[in-house]
Amino acid sequence: MSGDVDVLLIAAAVVLVVVRQFRTRRVDTDRRWWIVPVVLAVLAVRQPGLVDAHHRVGSVVLLVAELLIGLAVGAGWAWTSRIWAEPDGGVWSRSTKAGVVVWGVGIALRAGLFGVGAALGVHQDSSALVLALAATLLVRSGILVWRAQASLPEGGRAAVVGGAVGRPARKEPV
Repeated sequence: MSGDVDVLLIAAAVVLVVVRQFRTRRVDTDRRWWIVPVVLAVLAVRQPGLVDAHHRVGSVVLLVAELLIGLAVGAGWAWTSRIWAEPDGGVWSRSTKAGVVVWGVGIALRAGLFGVGAALGVHQDSSALVLALAATLLVRSGILVWRAQASLPEGGRAAVVGGAVGRPARKEPV
């Protein structure tokens, strides 16, 4: 695929993920929540061009920075999500407006990295962005599952973590 198609697919995936996370969703602590991020990471690492052969050091520094931003965005997104448990034992999550801020800062930082790379003449492939997205999703999902397990009701009472939220109107599995 061409670089333009890759960028469009990545943008569509990010929009889909973000839009879905602003709906109330059940957190299933038994599912294999890590599979999609691992598949994305494997696909990204297998692509040629992850590291620019002519600017190895600069390329690796930018890749590490991209991954660190991805990890920070995933953690920030997970910690700004509301988690609550209902009396029936179901644990639910929903992203908040603070999650939008986290994503906005992450996108701005990534755009800045791209600008730095372009100024240095470092070729930046879309696989670095896919790898960072995989890191974001892995960290977010891991923290949400951990928080969900910690908020399971004791003695049938519902626990609320991250603020009070009304009963969800529409429930979707995570």
